[in-house]
Amino acid sequence: MRTGEPLPSVGDVLGALATGLWHWDTATGLVTVDAEAARLLGLPAERTTLTETQTRARLHPEDWNEITGVVPLAIDEGTLAEVRIRIMDEQGRVIRVVRSRSKPSFDPDRRAYELIGTLQEVTEPAPGTAAARNAVTGDWRRSREAFLLDAGRALAEARSTAEVLRVAGGLSMPGFSPDGLVVFGVEGDWLTIIGHHGHQPGDIRPFSDMPLAADYPAAEVIRTGRAVYLSSPEQYESRYPATWPLVRPFSRHSWAFLPLTAAGRTMGAWMAAFTYPVAFTPDERAVLTTVARMLAQALSRAGAEETERELTEGLQRSMLPSLGPEIPGMQVAARYIPTGGGLQVGGDWYDMIPLPSGRFALVIGDVQGHDVRAAGLMGQLRIALRAYASEGHRPDAVLSRASRFLHGITHADDQLSDLRFATCVYVEADPATGMLEVARAGHPNPAIRMADGTVMKRPTAGGLPLGIDPDADYPTTRFALEPGETMMLCTDGLIETGGHDMATGWQRLRAVLEEHQGDVETLADALVQAVHGPSSHHTTGPLADRREDDIALLLVCRPGEGCGCGATASAPPSVRRTLLSVAQDEPERIAEARQHLRELLHDWLCADQIDSAVLLVSEVVTNVLVHTDADALLLAEVGDGPDGRRLRVEVTDAGDDLPHKRRPGELASSGRGLMLMELLADTWGVEPRGRGKSIWFELYEPDGSQEAPDGPGGVSGGRPGGASAPDGGPNGGPVTPGRVPDGPGGPDGGPGGGPDGGSAGPGRVSDAGRLDGVPGGGPDGGSVTPGRVPDGPGGLDGVPGGGPDGGSAGPDPRSG
Repeated sequence: MRTGEPLPSVGDVLGALATGLWHWDTATGLVTVDAEAARLLGLPAERTTLTETQTRARLHPEDWNEITGVVPLAIDEGTLAEVRIRIMDEQGRVIRVVRSRSKPSFDPDRRAYELIGTLQEVTEPAPGTAAARNAVTGDWRRSREAFLLDAGRALAEARSTAEVLRVAGGLSMPGFSPDGLVVFGVEGDWLTIIGHHGHQPGDIRPFSDMPLAADYPAAEVIRTGRAVYLSSPEQYESRYPATWPLVRPFSRHSWAFLPLTAAGRTMGAWMAAFTYPVAFTPDERAVLTTVARMLAQALSRAGAEETERELTEGLQRSMLPSLGPEIPGMQVAARYIPTGGGLQVGGDWYDMIPLPSGRFALVIGDVQGHDVRAAGLMGQLRIALRAYASEGHRPDAVLSRASRFLHGITHADDQLSDLRFATCVYVEADPATGMLEVARAGHPNPAIRMADGTVMKRPTAGGLPLGIDPDADYPTTRFALEPGETMMLCTDGLIETGGHDMATGWQRLRAVLEEHQGDVETLADALVQAVHGPSSHHTTGPLADRREDDIALLLVCRPGEGCGCGATASAPPSVRRTLLSVAQDEPERIAEARQHLRELLHDWLCADQIDSAVLLVSEVVTNVLVHTDADALLLAEVGDGPDGRRLRVEVTDAGDDLPHKRRPGELASSGRGLMLMELLADTWGVEPRGRGKSIWFELYEPDGSQEAPDGPGGVSGGRPGGASAPDGGPNGGPVTPGRVPDGPGGPDGGPGGGPDGGSAGPGRVSDAGRLDGVPGGGPDGGSVTPGRVPDGPGGLDGVPGGGPDGGSAGPDPRSG
């Protein structure tokens, strides 16, 4: 071209360069190509317009999908869309490979893409030869980097050999995805197959247990540590004629064998086989080498984790035995859940120990920490507990000896910087009677699910955690597990996991215990699911710390009505009762008694009566501790009453002194206990026993719709049966049976007591010897309803009288 001559047209330039021009509008669905582009597509060399369907028929399906994926990416990044495309003929054969470069744009109004680009044939390597490569899809460098990032992330997340092989089998390499994978390992001088993908199980049997000296590519790779690439069947046959007959039936065209090297050691080989020719260019070899390295690291990591998991699971199985023989008359279920991080075994444990006496010991405990040392101490402590229990020692002696043992092994001279302690509950159970004797060392209290579904924490005496004081004492608590009741023992992990403290965590478990219907096995699963299952994400606690803890759970059920262990469901029993002792040196247990009673009355209708019952229990138990030298035994029972449910509370002690009514002054700090009993209880009394006495009171639950309002002379705000008129009788308002009306002879003083001034009503103490000391009571002024302690000799005020003849008041069916 001479200077000054006009430049040739763009079409002439592109034609001279054997480059075609094309235009694609997705709104119309038409693709316009010039003559050169039509030729490259295998059409007559003339300008033409094709539909998307016609164009797609000329391209390899994988390449069409690559085009539709590259175009949006190029628009987002503001770059050219570059794709290598295989052109197919009518018989589905690849006739050439072309490179397409285009500048895409997007019209938001039409919601359509428009592309203008070029097509140019790729001449190297020549298609159709043995070294012909598969088309590289998209921008090679960008696709390769994205693929390696995805592959690395997927392999890093695999936690087992099976997962690693599944991930490797699903990898789609950019432009050359193998259809057969095999991972070879080494055992001694033999080649083994760790896993495979794309083969039937029997197909690869000839390659298993092959000696490393065999004339086989994988064996050579392991011997030398160098990769082997075979681009054609002819090349495979010429290099490895001995094993070629075994490979021929698979109809593969290219193979890559790469070493799996981790920490400088060749641990195996990876084979990738292709059903089409692959040239294994430097870029493709780089991708395969990188994948092989990541695969080796993933397999090494998975193998180490599987070995560790097998070790910890074996350690767990050896340290957490099966529950062994069944306990006659009882059902037991146990669960152990290791913490979510670190070792899969920790310091929590449970155990069931047959005792020489024919009884059984149930143990649950928690050694401080979640490491190997905690697991080791747990194993030693568990063995020591079994040894002491098998010798026949009582629960307190077992824990005392265990504490001395743990203190000795943790306070050795070389371990003073890593002192540990352990909490524990030891329960000795008598299957015949259901009697339990409990010793506790700094562990959460047991919980009892009663036959009617009521759930209560059972306060028990306790001592320091094991291992702190070698001379620590562990008092015991005895109570009976009634038929239909279930006792739950657990470690703090079940309570506090999920950001809970002891209070909120207990509420979560209590809801599960109350609502569950089924045997102890399904109950154990439900409790674990509440903490670790999907529902636990909706019951997180108030604490920011969401760290998990080991969980040990032990459930003991004494089958009966309402427990859910039987074959058929039955109505829950109508009586629920609980027993609690408060010793002279345990005044802090008065608070436990108050909470215990509130839990027993969790479904009581009248909140005022609950407060009254708690106040009366506190007064009576405190009086026992203050005015006697004996311990107090509290028995509370909810059962059927005259018109609904009845609460009966008895506090028994061994003291001989009976309580007396007093007239405390305005500033006195004591002396009002019996006055409160008169005002708040529906009925009450004192029963002398053969040794000691029993003070009791009863409350009757209202039906919720007959609660009387406070009227003049009413006894208590909002309490059932309170009088709405001064005399509280038929002329002044209703009086619940068992209540003394605030009429004549009531607490306000005045003769009489009943509607006619005589009878005090069923279940009430006669007014002989009342606070005001006015005689009266029964219809004749002397009779007392049976079941009441007379206010005669030994009565509350010591005034003679009681029955019709001034003596016996009649038998009490509950008296001893």
